[in-house]
Amino acid sequence: MRRDEMTLGMMLLQAGCHEAAWRDPRVPADGGVDIDYFADLAARAESAAFHFIFCADSPSVLDEAHATIARRGRNDGFEPMTLLSALSSRTQNIGLVVTATTTYNQPYHIARMLASLDQLSRGRAAWNIVTSGYKFEAANFGEKELPNHSTRYARAREFVGVVKGLWDSWEDDAFIRDKQSGVFVDTKKMHTLNHQGKCFSVRGPINTARPPQGHPVLVQAGASDIGMTFAAEIGEVIFTAEPCLENGKRYYAALKEKARTFGREDNQVLVMPGLVPIVGRTKQEASDKLERLHSYTHIDVLMGVAERWLGLVIDLRSVDLDSLVPDTLPQTNLFQSRQKLLLELSARRKFTWRQLVSHICDSAGHLMVVGTPDEIAQTMVDTFDQRAADGFNLCLATLPDGLKDFIELVVPELRRRGKLRSSYAGQTLRENLGLKRPLNSFTQPRV
Repeated sequence: MRRDEMTLGMMLLQAGCHEAAWRDPRVPADGGVDIDYFADLAARAESAAFHFIFCADSPSVLDEAHATIARRGRNDGFEPMTLLSALSSRTQNIGLVVTATTTYNQPYHIARMLASLDQLSRGRAAWNIVTSGYKFEAANFGEKELPNHSTRYARAREFVGVVKGLWDSWEDDAFIRDKQSGVFVDTKKMHTLNHQGKCFSVRGPINTARPPQGHPVLVQAGASDIGMTFAAEIGEVIFTAEPCLENGKRYYAALKEKARTFGREDNQVLVMPGLVPIVGRTKQEASDKLERLHSYTHIDVLMGVAERWLGLVIDLRSVDLDSLVPDTLPQTNLFQSRQKLLLELSARRKFTWRQLVSHICDSAGHLMVVGTPDEIAQTMVDTFDQRAADGFNLCLATLPDGLKDFIELVVPELRRRGKLRSSYAGQTLRENLGLKRPLNSFTQPRV
């Protein structure tokens, strides 16, 4: 059965999701290297019973042009596994979603680190599984170009299978630690993976006890055809970008249907689109907040960010920005689904290049609502009730004020409508999301 209350997460960033957020006078310019700043954000989200905080990541500087790098407040942050491990000791209940790419990591490393984070947090870890999508990452790992889209997903599927197998290296009660007998672990309950695949050869076992959750929660954001199949097969929380309700309903229905073909239950696959809420006590106040951010945004940032999300090989400075965006562009090897979404949105709204570039900088293609607490809450409820979402991943334009405003103004409206909880249901993230704890694959009967 689908629950009546929505799930709620928050993207944890050093300034906020808007590209000009760091220039806001109320945003700490050095938040990206201040653990107390992140701990305060986590504590605020936990006080409102958010289900999780989420750290996005790319193991590279995201831009090539120095003019763009110079003006973006993005390249001084902590590595997310390290950050969330630190925050695990400064929070009690909130889930910790860490991003780690399957393209430029090894399964053994990721299995060990995430099992450790789950132990440190007493069962609150989750893995946002991504395939690298930024061309700048390849050169950091000895490659000239990213592998093609299908190759990245084939590696990812095998990678996840290996990690899950490694998490099952030990049965839950393997470590008996009996001082009297001198037996620390029952080796009959140790399992060696011995994986031999196309991409990986991994013996195992890992030298870390089975995670408290069995497996940390698996998060995915696939939206291309191949990515959606991958998400439906392995994802337990699905991040998506969808600014249009009708398209969101279609994606939700298609994803759930595809998950059923893998024998999965609807309530074990939670669809959580990104939401950019800019809230004011009046509509004008909210609009003024957005306009202030526009005034801080430099043209170099606008162009650089748009070119990256669209996978463009052209320089937007050579384009007439007041001309209409074409219906098609050369397909990118980077973010294929986001390019498609942005072009469809442009066609629907008849965007000029200038309008599209501004929209990307404001929201990166996510649903954005600029308005009063009632307007934002009602949009969320409508999206939830019409089955375009099981909850939302908040992409707050500025931090910490955007979080403060959302908790103070929007959260009470959601609770008044009976759509948001006020306390945690259990200790682990799985318990709070209503997700089943996986059984150990080595102890299950072979079919």
